[in-house]
Amino acid sequence: MRIFVKIGLLLLSSMLLQSVAMAMKPASTNTNAVAILAGGCFWCIEADFEKLKGISSAVSGYIGGHIKNPTYKQVSRGNSGHIEAVSIQYDPRVISYKQILDFFWRHIDPTRDDGQFCDRGRQYRPAIFYLDEQQHKIAIASKQNIEKIKPFKQAIKVELIKATEFYPAETYHQDYYKKNPLRYKYYRFSCRRDARVEELWQNSSP
Repeated sequence: MRIFVKIGLLLLSSMLLQSVAMAMKPASTNTNAVAILAGGCFWCIEADFEKLKGISSAVSGYIGGHIKNPTYKQVSRGNSGHIEAVSIQYDPRVISYKQILDFFWRHIDPTRDDGQFCDRGRQYRPAIFYLDEQQHKIAIASKQNIEKIKPFKQAIKVELIKATEFYPAETYHQDYYKKNPLRYKYYRFSCRRDARVEELWQNSSP
């Protein structure tokens, strides 16, 4: 009888120790971080970034304006104050915010603040929306570096803006390049997006 009591006590002690250990173990954290970038048509920015390793999702949307829950029509008219942008979720263990910005610069036309490629209007201008002071510092350093090494003479006109509420765009805009590949490719080609990027950056990495 005493043997069974001792075994029971040992099992109980073991269970208590396991409970304490579990309670003391740090809770698992979400490894995803967020970057919000604007570079003209959000279909194109979304498509470019979703090909990168370490990016878990890219959501097209609107940010920076004065209208709550804006629609595409309101934003495209240019009087909402919003800019077409993409909210990018990424794993900082795989890709850093700095690397994301390095990629961003070389996939836009940073010499224009009146639109991008064939899209005209301030609602299509390029911008980096920083979410905190750390991102702001990295964005400042990144912009300063690009100003030093850029292979073109024109000034950099990309704004660094403190992020406000991001509004996801309508469902039909999400993953447009996957849902409508022919229309997307025709739009991108006719806008000369890739041709202009190559002209500016001369295939410089990354």
